[in-house]
Amino acid sequence: MTVANRLRSLPRVLAGLLSASLIGLFVLPIVALVAFAGVSGIGSAAADAGFRISLEFTLLASGLAVGLGLLTGVPLGYVLARYRFPGRSIVESLVLIPVVIPHLVVGIGLLLLFRPSTPLGHLTQALGLPIFDAIWGVVLVMLYVGASYIVLTSQLAFRSIDAEVVEAARSLGASPTEAFVTVTLPQAVRGVLTGALLMWARGVSEVGGFLILAYAVSPSVPWTGPVTNTASIYIYNLYSINGLPGATGAASLLVLIALGIFVAIRFVDRTGLAWAQGAWFS
Repeated sequence: MTVANRLRSLPRVLAGLLSASLIGLFVLPIVALVAFAGVSGIGSAAADAGFRISLEFTLLASGLAVGLGLLTGVPLGYVLARYRFPGRSIVESLVLIPVVIPHLVVGIGLLLLFRPSTPLGHLTQALGLPIFDAIWGVVLVMLYVGASYIVLTSQLAFRSIDAEVVEAARSLGASPTEAFVTVTLPQAVRGVLTGALLMWARGVSEVGGFLILAYAVSPSVPWTGPVTNTASIYIYNLYSINGLPGATGAASLLVLIALGIFVAIRFVDRTGLAWAQGAWFS
């Protein structure tokens, strides 16, 4: 290879080395974590009744949060994709607020908003939906930090649908609602589901907001189990008390679950819809 050819290939080699170093940064800590825990540590975490209860609670709370995220985020994503209105860019910016705010700050803000002395605090108490150290506080934090993903992926999914297909359904006599249910939504469902899975994964991994709003969760409808924590807080407590040997098994198990979610996302989103370069922020 001549000197000129070597110089021409240098940018590709450099890009490959830089890319590999970043991939290594992503992967190697997980490898180190799982290797340190070992099969026995992961098995012990799986057999830990307290951790299993925290996982059960986390699954319940995250399921409720995702349901609320779909109920509120999909309509907003549709509006942002289909309609032009004054202040639309402001609304799109507001949707991104949870992505950029530190989540410990989110917990403090929600704490101030839902104090018993505030109107919202009075309302939630009157409705039997306690926020502090209760499942609805966990759901609220998960909804705040994760619903943006549903809005963004829904917006992208609805924007990608050919308007002529919808108009063809309307020309054949379908009402706006029928066209949405039979044409628009089925075509967008993959993107919506991708957003839901991303929100689920984000909620499960949350810590900061829980430390402020719902550190130790007491029984309240619909959680009738014992006092517990989210899985992330449970691992935090294990580390605080027992150090690395006590926390790595549970942490590894949670990481494996998170990787399973990621695989599910990629399986559902075979077209790469939610991962298109720049699509969320275009």
